[in-house]
Amino acid sequence: MAIWQGSMESLDLMAIEASYPPKCGEGRKPNPAFWRDKRVFLTGHTGFKGGWLTLWLSILGAKVTGYALPPNTRPSFFSAVKLERYLTKSHLSNINNYPSLEGALTSANPEIILHLAAQPLVRRSYAEPLETYQTNVMGTANLLQAARNSVAVQAIVVVTSDKCYENQAAWPWGYRETDTLGGYDPYSNSKACQELVVSAFRQSYLQEKGVAIATARAGNVIGGGDWSEDRLIPDAMRAYATKACLTIRSPQATRPWQHVLEPIAGYLVLAEQLFTSPSFVGGWNFGPQDSDVRTVEEVLKLTSERLPGGLQWQADTGTHPHEALLLKLDCSKSMSRLGWKPQWTLEEALAHTCDWYERCLTEQPMDEISQSQIAIYSKQ
Repeated sequence: MAIWQGSMESLDLMAIEASYPPKCGEGRKPNPAFWRDKRVFLTGHTGFKGGWLTLWLSILGAKVTGYALPPNTRPSFFSAVKLERYLTKSHLSNINNYPSLEGALTSANPEIILHLAAQPLVRRSYAEPLETYQTNVMGTANLLQAARNSVAVQAIVVVTSDKCYENQAAWPWGYRETDTLGGYDPYSNSKACQELVVSAFRQSYLQEKGVAIATARAGNVIGGGDWSEDRLIPDAMRAYATKACLTIRSPQATRPWQHVLEPIAGYLVLAEQLFTSPSFVGGWNFGPQDSDVRTVEEVLKLTSERLPGGLQWQADTGTHPHEALLLKLDCSKSMSRLGWKPQWTLEEALAHTCDWYERCLTEQPMDEISQSQIAIYSKQ
């Protein structure tokens, strides 16, 4: 079942660098020569996606200062990989505490800002709409206001969501970066508002300072180390670990599933381009190939096939808050202009994901396991 076999190899950065720029037919990967010794301010480093991004940046040689609340799940990716030792500095504070945020950013004096701190759950946004807007909208405004006063920042990537688009249920095609922003639920709507905040700060303040800023809109990410509530793979892994029957809400809901390393690679490549050219400002989609836009039920079947003993699940027939039935992204802009492209099929993404959780259950060194998966992805 395990993907990675044999003794753990130390990461060979020179070998990774040798693969840059990409060979014909390969997607562009982050450039280690660019990131070495870059000062990076990363919000949301204690989260799932932010944790993987922190680890990758440390492998690339960047000097990362993290700013986020303490991990909100137990266990967490942050604790499993002992991530704090990979950071130059870790600030555990609220992005809505402006004096704390401004002080941390000023002290870090970053050249690049990657903003991932968020309230990321749709269902929680129904229960906590004010917290969702405060974090996702005003938190972003706080960060960009602090960035205005920075003397070193040259590039900012703000991670929003594929749910920032006004949902068109009848559309069979993917959303493009020029499509209308919107949002039915507080989470989706807050992400559309976040896009507008970025646009306003860009036009009003940042472009005249020579700071290039872009937004990144990714699909549903999966990967080892996510223990969030109300997410398919974490729920499935909890059920697997306890031999429980998993209850799912919408078996036929269709999503653009991708491994967490796919959009993270896109964020890093986008930041590299922004750093050297303001022509890369604006919104960018990072999603899977069309063949990996699958239903919840299909993903569960594939996951079950990769776990010894498999999974059992049943549909929850109760009443639930509204969620879009179909989400799909058109990523042709990112592929043509950035040279980025998805590397792993859904089957490969699930294989690496299941492998990570299985190793975690047997208490293997998850920092080394995670580094090995980044190395595998980087060398493809």
